[in-house]
Amino acid sequence: MTSENDVYEKQNFGNKLGFGNSPALLIVDFVNGFNDPNAFGGGNIPEAIETTKSLLKVAREKNITIAHTRVVFSDDSSDLNIMCKKVPSLKTLTEASESSQIVSSLTPLPGEIVIRKQVPSAFFGTNLAPQLTARGVDTVLVTGCTTSGCVRASALDAMCWGFMPIVVADACGDRAIGPHEANLFDLKQKYADVVKADEVIKEL
Repeated sequence: MTSENDVYEKQNFGNKLGFGNSPALLIVDFVNGFNDPNAFGGGNIPEAIETTKSLLKVAREKNITIAHTRVVFSDDSSDLNIMCKKVPSLKTLTEASESSQIVSSLTPLPGEIVIRKQVPSAFFGTNLAPQLTARGVDTVLVTGCTTSGCVRASALDAMCWGFMPIVVADACGDRAIGPHEANLFDLKQKYADVVKADEVIKEL
C-alpha cells in the first residue's frame, strides 16, 4: 500500500531550500494571551517559547535581523475583521492589554522590528517585507504560534514575497498537537524547509 510520503516523493514534492546568505528571525505572536491555556494557548506553546529563547539569544549574538509580531486591535473595535467573527475574543488584544504583550522572556530589544497585525500573516497589510528587503534578508526563520494559523500563514507569505522560509519545528507551538504536526508536514512538502532549532543554531 502506498503511503502519503510515497505519493509526495513520487510527485517530487518536499525538495530542500537550504539557508540563504542573510537570514532573519521571525517570532510570530508569542504574546501572553497565546501562552495562557485559559485564553488562546495550550498544547506545546510553552515549550516552543523556551526553544525560541535559545534561538533568539544566538540570533542576537550573530546580529541578524529579528522581527516580532503581535495581534493588536483598536480600543474602539473599529478595525475588527472576519477573523474576529470566527474568534470574537481576539478583539480583547488591544495595544495596552496584557494579553497582547510579548512574553517577558522574549521582550524585543531596541532596533528589533515589532509588527502589529490583525490577520494571521505577519506580511499581509504590514511593512514587514520591505523592512526585510531593505536589510538584505533572503531567508526567514519562522518561529511562534500557532503552527496551524499565524505561523503557517506567515511562512506561506514569506515564500510568496520571495524569501526562503525555514520553519523551526520545535520553536513553533499550537494549542493542539494534531494540527501542529499536520501543518509542519504540509509546509515541508510544499512551501518551506522544516528543521529543528539545533540545526538552525549550527547553521548560524
